[in-house]
Amino acid sequence: MSAENEPRPEFVHTTYIAATPEKVWEYLMDPEATAAYWFHHNVSDWQPGSPWAHRRLDESGIDDVVGTVIETDAPRRLVLTWASPGEERPHGPSRVTFELKPYGDTVQLTVTHVNLRDAQELRQISGGWSFVLSNLKTYAETGKALSIPV
Repeated sequence: MSAENEPRPEFVHTTYIAATPEKVWEYLMDPEATAAYWFHHNVSDWQPGSPWAHRRLDESGIDDVVGTVIETDAPRRLVLTWASPGEERPHGPSRVTFELKPYGDTVQLTVTHVNLRDAQELRQISGGWSFVLSNLKTYAETGKALSIPV
C-alpha cells in the first residue's frame, strides 16, 4: 500500500463534565471563555461555511489555527476544519468534531481530530488536546482554569 493510501492518524478523547450541554457548548464558542481555558480566543459567527480562527490573546492578533465551520447542531455537534494559516496539506486540512451528549447530570464530550499528517503530528496534538479538554472540564465545573506550569 502506498503512503498516499495509508489511513491517516486520528486523535479521539472523551471526557465527562459536570455541566449542561448548553454551558459546554457556550464555552466552546465564546471568545472570552476560550481565552480562560484555551489561552486563545476562538472567533467566528459559527455558521456552516463561515471561517473561524484560534487567535492569540496578545495584541498581535495572530491566528495560530484557522478553518471553516462545517457543521453546527447546538448543543450537540460542532465540526471544523483545522490548519495553520497558509498551510498546504497534501490530504487537505484536518478536521475536528466536538460531540456532546447528556450523561445523567453530566455531559459526555468527545473530541475527534482526523486527517492528521503522521504519527508525529498525532503526538504533538495529543498533549495539547488532553490539556485543553482537562482545562475546559475544570473551568466548566469550578469557574477557574488550570495554570500553565512555567
